[in-house]
Amino acid sequence: MKIPIYQVDAFTDHVFGGNPAAVCPLPAWPPDAVLQAIAAENNLAETAYFVRTSGPVEIRWFTPALEINLCGHATLASAHVLFEHLGHPGGEIVFSSKSGPLRARRGGAGPAAGRDGFITLDFPAFDPAPMAAPAALARSLGKTPLEALRGRDILAVFASEEDVAAIEPDFAAIATLDCLGVIATAPGRASDFVSRFFAPRAGVPEDPVTGSAHTLLVPYWAKRLAKTAFHAVQVSRRRGDLFCELRDGRVLMAGRAVTFLRGEIDV
Repeated sequence: MKIPIYQVDAFTDHVFGGNPAAVCPLPAWPPDAVLQAIAAENNLAETAYFVRTSGPVEIRWFTPALEINLCGHATLASAHVLFEHLGHPGGEIVFSSKSGPLRARRGGAGPAAGRDGFITLDFPAFDPAPMAAPAALARSLGKTPLEALRGRDILAVFASEEDVAAIEPDFAAIATLDCLGVIATAPGRASDFVSRFFAPRAGVPEDPVTGSAHTLLVPYWAKRLAKTAFHAVQVSRRRGDLFCELRDGRVLMAGRAVTFLRGEIDV
């Protein structure tokens, strides 16, 4: 079986930036073991697979270790492949996923509204709930957050961008926490807020740019800053820029994407 593969850098306007995702268009779904084996072989944070139907595009995401229920950067990468390489008609794609319907459209949102070269994702919003920070959280991040909240992931809030950038995570300690991943966040110097994301249990020690984390981050910062549009920066080594908006109970995330490679898998 031969499967096309694209590697796309998402939430960036240049190669070697943002978050790389593998994207594999499929004519039909092979066994899950094949999907997981390909993702492990790719060894990127996520490999996205999609199957085009007469209705929504069915999409799934796998880390090197497991299937996850929502991924932003690999959805952005998939939309980029559909628009730029596979001739998807019109300006919008509707995806069917384990997190419900998702949409991707050409054009910006939030502070990037009206700007060309962007793709905007329409994702669910999740209000993080306050929690007592477990002692292992401070040990895993090397410092105690000002507050902790949780949804699918634990959200650890710090005072400054410098605090987040200086974190030297203990991945073994993070892996003991009862969550998929840990998001560290703080106000930004030249952006509304910054973040980093750690998910060693999913086989992703530090994810360079995490769209799904912003389904928690945007509702949190909307309440804290009393606004609905944001420029967010993930301050990983590769860095990523997201232009976000909270609208009608959904999180809109706009970013750019660039193709790094095109090829074929033979399995």
